[in-house]
Amino acid sequence: MAKKAVRIKAETHEINLQTQDDVALAIKEIGDLEREQVRLSTLQADEKAAIDEKYTAELTALKDKVKPLQKAVQAYCESRRNELTNGGKQKTAYFTTGEVQWRAKPPAVIARGIDVILESLRNSGLFRFIRTKEELNKEAMLAEPDIARSIDGVTIREGVEEFVIKPNDEEVRT
Repeated sequence: MAKKAVRIKAETHEINLQTQDDVALAIKEIGDLEREQVRLSTLQADEKAAIDEKYTAELTALKDKVKPLQKAVQAYCESRRNELTNGGKQKTAYFTTGEVQWRAKPPAVIARGIDVILESLRNSGLFRFIRTKEELNKEAMLAEPDIARSIDGVTIREGVEEFVIKPNDEEVRT
């Protein structure tokens, strides 16, 4: 597994290292602590998976029991909708243990074969149904930084240095 490099911004230091050996030991400790984080994350994921596995069958069984009840309630209510909604004046029917609702979903556009649709819209002159997205071409600006810098609001960041610590993957014995 590839290690992620630790990137550090310059700030105050609480630990003061005096020698190269101190630095080497500190890097070793960073690696040890990162490996422990990975180990604990793996254990956490394993425990979550075990919990999921423990309850999945029971949850599935409960969902399977609910489905036919939902269908039966819907069938009953649909067959008596006019009576339950006061002649269509209401969208909710109330029962002593709960309620059922009829809600109209908002309009939605479902499009399959976008390229064909776009071509058809262009051929029909229906450009108002085509959205054009404008955005900065940052790659072009980086290719011509002197011109890009002359534009108000544009700054080209160059020469920023990062400090990276990459501990070895294997444990170091001391």
